[in-house]
Amino acid sequence: MANIYVIEDDAALRTELERLLDLQGFTTHHCADFAHAADDALAHDPDCIVVDLKLPGADGHQICRDIRAQSHVPIIMLTSSESEFDEVMALSLGADDYVTKPYRPATLIARIQGLLRRSSNAAQPLLQHGPLMLDEAGGVVTYQGNSAELTRNELKLLSLLMRNADKVVSRQQLMVHLWESDSFIDDNTLTVNMNRLRRKLADLGADEDLIKTRRGIGYIL
Repeated sequence: MANIYVIEDDAALRTELERLLDLQGFTTHHCADFAHAADDALAHDPDCIVVDLKLPGADGHQICRDIRAQSHVPIIMLTSSESEFDEVMALSLGADDYVTKPYRPATLIARIQGLLRRSSNAAQPLLQHGPLMLDEAGGVVTYQGNSAELTRNELKLLSLLMRNADKVVSRQQLMVHLWESDSFIDDNTLTVNMNRLRRKLADLGADEDLIKTRRGIGYIL
């Protein structure tokens, strides 16, 4: 689970936030020396950093600047200030989000989770199988230099097939992957989606049998 680093001088707020993050399954660490907050935060290799704007003997803006100079880790700025200037300044220095105190804990947790998802998607590598490449984050498939955007279902189908290249993926696996269930799903619906994906790949120049059918079992790339 993700590692969250908290830079907050209010002990009560920090303890409560860490408790809530722990309940969500996150690993947490916090800063004790605000003069070296940026270096200490990065030393813990966090997946997200939550930093208060106003700190004793330190400035949240400067900490944000120092972190961003060394890392692309997601940063959420916390502040009791409702000044538009402070918000614009924080975002211009590299903060990814800005939350005003008092905040609802559930809202802050949701903001953290959202940043982690976007960061994870951005870091996803390209999948490749021969001349076929798939950019999962962008939803774009490329075959021998020709590219096309995929629909949600096309993307999920091709992603699962490419991650299991040269192995048969059952129809049940594909239906669960697409709809998180294989109940009450018309079996023909999967066939329709697969045929659309095949046509899109063929339009890019791929062989019609790039995705092969194993009758009564599933499909193989």
